[in-house]
Amino acid sequence: MSHLLFIMRLIWRAQPAALIRGTVLAVAVLVAGVALLGLSGWFITAAGAAGLAGIGIAFNVFQPSAGVRFLALARTAARYGERLLTHDATLKSLTDIRVGLLRGVLGLPFQRLARLRGAETMNRLVADVDALDGISLRLFIPAIAAVTVYLGSFLALWWLTDLVLAIWIVASFTLGTGVVLVWTGRFAMAPSRRAEKALQAFRIRLIDLLRARDDLVVYGRLPDQTAAVGAAEMRLRENLGAVDRLERRAGLMLALTTTVSAGIALWLGGALVARGTISPAQAALGFFAALALSETVQPVRRGLADLGRMLDAARRVRRLLPANGAATLPAKPAAPPRPEAPALEMADIAYRHPGAETPVIDGFDLHLTPGESVALTGASGRGKSTVLALAAGLIAPDRGRILVSGRALGDLPEGQLRAEITYLPQRSMLLGTSFHDMLALGAPGLDERDALAALEAVALSSTVAGRGGLHATLSENGAGLSGGEQRRLALARALLRKPRLLLLDEPTEGLDRPTAIRVLAGIREMLPQATILTASHRRAERDWADRLIRMT
Repeated sequence: MSHLLFIMRLIWRAQPAALIRGTVLAVAVLVAGVALLGLSGWFITAAGAAGLAGIGIAFNVFQPSAGVRFLALARTAARYGERLLTHDATLKSLTDIRVGLLRGVLGLPFQRLARLRGAETMNRLVADVDALDGISLRLFIPAIAAVTVYLGSFLALWWLTDLVLAIWIVASFTLGTGVVLVWTGRFAMAPSRRAEKALQAFRIRLIDLLRARDDLVVYGRLPDQTAAVGAAEMRLRENLGAVDRLERRAGLMLALTTTVSAGIALWLGGALVARGTISPAQAALGFFAALALSETVQPVRRGLADLGRMLDAARRVRRLLPANGAATLPAKPAAPPRPEAPALEMADIAYRHPGAETPVIDGFDLHLTPGESVALTGASGRGKSTVLALAAGLIAPDRGRILVSGRALGDLPEGQLRAEITYLPQRSMLLGTSFHDMLALGAPGLDERDALAALEAVALSSTVAGRGGLHATLSENGAGLSGGEQRRLALARALLRKPRLLLLDEPTEGLDRPTAIRVLAGIREMLPQATILTASHRRAERDWADRLIRMT
């Protein structure tokens, strides 16, 4: 439960005024509902008693009728206002949590971040945040409103009827519904969790089917993947059915609780009427008020049925939020770059991959002058990509220091670090609805002239023109482009950032030698003053570099 309370504090802290007003309106909705049914019962019974007594013509029907109309309208208006305020405030709070989650994911260690599947991770984050709205809307706010109404109903019934009747109605209803709700939360926990996991499995398998349908057809695996999607959907339906059955049983038990509470309240009211303690109209008021109290637990019942899903989502969200949801401190301004200092300096660097027995690099030194092009060479596994990740600040060395233009890498604020250094790994995601939109991720406000210049630099301008131009639709993650075209498109985006230090991991992999030479020349033409460090296997990249550093 601590995870739920933590998320609720975040939601409340983000929108306190709106949630307080929404909670007050939620109380008003329940109060109006109880008062409406209680007044209606009193009015009908009192009017009937007056008619039997022969004084019906003297009975004032206008004030109770006006009260019924007022309560009905007030309940409708309060319900609208409560939904508007609480849902709007909750969705705004969840927006802040979603931003914090993305920051938390970006702050994960590089090795863990590299293992994440983008679509799967995004789907998981979206589903988790969506599950959190029930914490405030179906648990805490309805629970606060219900407890408030129970206390108010007890005092009102004591004043309007009798203490014994008030104690029975409130105590029996509170005890009975409490037992039912605890039972619901306990037994719905497991199927609710399984239903959420089944939903995620179904989404992922369906997305995989849609994305890879051409390959699945070619290799004859489409029926297998279709069967896997069907099996995931079946498990989802089974678990959702289990949750629905538990909720219906809870609804039946709550109806029985209401029936017993209201029935005995009617019997107690009749006994008090027989003793002359209260009037028949007062007994009817107590009976109908007991019936009306059942409205207080309906939202909580649904919330407890989803408790397992909300608990798991809150636990994952809390684990990913930076500093457990603490506000991000403003970054300290960093010192400006020193033009006379080395563009990149690494001294006595050692780094060991998590779980590895020996370091991948140990005692490594590197010195790059401004504007220099240097290629790291050597067999696979010698640490070339690790050096690039260290220089980009994605991982921290176990020993040694890294300076960028004379400043410690760790002292640079994130925004300034990413403005000065651009790292293009071997695999890059292509996002955007068009070629222009994808390139604009590297340079917001990009105009067409600069976009075309970047495409020309990486020998892609004719390819893009043949596909309809800059504003032609770009398929998801570059589907339809060859591997070399996808890499060059990502390279063009990196060049548009105009970094002082450009880090490239095998930038011409998959290209023929003439194209590779043309692309490498275009990189230098686009960034004549930049310092460039590459991890290279190909001869073209080694010939292009000003200097080679062999990793052994």
